[in-house]
This record gives sequence, C-alpha cells and structure tokens, in this order.
Amino acid sequence: MDTTTRSGAFRPVLLLTGAYAALSVLTLVVIILFRNDPAMVTDAVWVRATLVVASSLLTFAFARSAARGSRKGLLRLRIVAAVMLVAIVVIVALPGLFPLWLRIEQAGCGLLLLAVTVLVNGRRPRAR
Repeated sequence: MDTTTRSGAFRPVLLLTGAYAALSVLTLVVIILFRNDPAMVTDAVWVRATLVVASSLLTFAFARSAARGSRKGLLRLRIVAAVMLVAIVVIVALPGLFPLWLRIEQAGCGLLLLAVTVLVNGRRPRAR
C-alpha cells in the first residue's frame, strides 16, 4: 500500500488527533485569557492544560507518522492515546480537583481519544 492510500485510511485518525490538539491549544488560550480569575484558573488547571497540549501535539505527530506507515509511530500513538484516555477518565470522574468547565473540556478530549483508540487498535491498522 502506498503512502497516499495509507494516509487516506488514516484520515479519520488524523482529523481526530488534530481536533484534540486544536481543542487543547484553544483551552490553553482560554486559560491565558482568564488567568486572573482564581475560580476558573487554578495552579492545577495550568499544569493539566500544559501537559495536555504537549501530549496532544505528540499524539498528532505520532498519528502523522503512523499514517506514513511507521510501525513505531502507530505503537506510540496507541500508547499515548490509551494513557491519556485513562488520565482523562480519572480527571473527569474526580470531583473537586478541577473546575467543571475543564472537566467538560476534558470529557470532549476523552471522546476524541476514545475514537482514536478504537480506530488504531482495530483490525485494519494492525493488518497494515
């Protein structure tokens, strides 16, 4: 299978990981804009958002690598997506640790990563 076909097959994964990265960056922008509101932006929010932006950009980079046919890229994508999904589930489930708005945003990220995890662990990516 050539690179173009492989990239086409990975288009949904690229779109989902791109949306995850965009949502994460947008969230960091919101945090910067509301940095003087202690009810909305806590130290934990800063740390979490920074980590999520970094992981989302890595996730997108791994998806691009996997789309080009890299087995290591696919393995990294599987690991990072699954680990971040578990971390997000914990964050959304724990009451009081983060403001409600961030937990809702993280739930959105979690849904995107759930779809990525299902797609990259299905039969088709392994066959390629």
